[in-house]
Amino acid sequence: MRAALYRGRGKVEITDVPEPDCPPGHVKLRVAHNGICGTDLHEYYAGPIFFPTEPHPLTGATLPLVMGHEFAGTVVEAGEGVRNAAPGDRVTAEPLYVCGSCAPCRAGRYNVCRQIGFHGLMAHGGMAEYTVVPERMLHPLPDEVSWELGAMVEPMAVAYHAARLGEVGPGDHAVIFGAGPIGIGVWFALRGEGVEDITVVEPSAERRAAIAALGAADVIDPRETDPARHVMRRTKGAGAAAAYDAAGVAAAVDSALGCLGAHRPLVSVAVYERPLTTDLLKLVLSETRIQGSLCYTAQDYRRVIDLMAAGHYDTAGWVSHIPLDALYEEGFAALHAGAKMKVLVDL
Repeated sequence: MRAALYRGRGKVEITDVPEPDCPPGHVKLRVAHNGICGTDLHEYYAGPIFFPTEPHPLTGATLPLVMGHEFAGTVVEAGEGVRNAAPGDRVTAEPLYVCGSCAPCRAGRYNVCRQIGFHGLMAHGGMAEYTVVPERMLHPLPDEVSWELGAMVEPMAVAYHAARLGEVGPGDHAVIFGAGPIGIGVWFALRGEGVEDITVVEPSAERRAAIAALGAADVIDPRETDPARHVMRRTKGAGAAAAYDAAGVAAAVDSALGCLGAHRPLVSVAVYERPLTTDLLKLVLSETRIQGSLCYTAQDYRRVIDLMAAGHYDTAGWVSHIPLDALYEEGFAALHAGAKMKVLVDL
């Protein structure tokens, strides 16, 4: 079968690899689409970062590995002992490998497992015609959820989990820094939970236009409008009930802290390529806090799928498709240059 095989920095082969077997407790999927994640870009241009160069403690896998952890597909085979999946089922996967025994796992916070692994990073993934996952990873897709949306459940669950950590609701004001795929996902998640008063801060004209076309009413360019002053005016001095950093740059963090109301969180759902220096006095004087956000839980997956089935998410204008053979030119290179926002590989 055809697959994208990662061998190291700048080395991804579109090649034929053996079709995977389906062991007990696992299901084999025919992949419809697999999204290119920001993590995939980091791995291609600066890795290996998360791809294991020695056997991973949970999967035993090491390079080279098939990429891809954002995917949806059809069950074509169920291994021995599988009870809740059958050939023909439409599914997406929650691609986490967790130990189940560390302190976070025992507390139910398996998304921060101390040995966490990802399908498509620590095991052969979904950027291939077929992939095999443990049955426990599966989430069924209602007929109302297209294959395109099904492949978007994983990144939208990342965003939904972050939105939930902000502890905001109807009547609150929230501010999002960054209108890339995760920033857009946070906007959709907040709207899905009844938050209507949202400021989006984004320097890219193309990204501002994309999220405005989806319905965002308050979108500003931080080079022209000071975010803190803008938010304070909109909230009559109260500040935002939560800020979200989906940009991953120091300027966004500093501005976000200036937007917050007292006792409120800045939720970080970004990857930081460089260490940040933060003025902690801002946190002390207003008792604000920085809250990290990693991955998702099954609860986040179910809520995103329910919202998708209700017609809440819209991919128009910011999601595009490419064939597997165009992975570098129309995928990695285009995303790295900022020419595209979200790309799904059609398998």
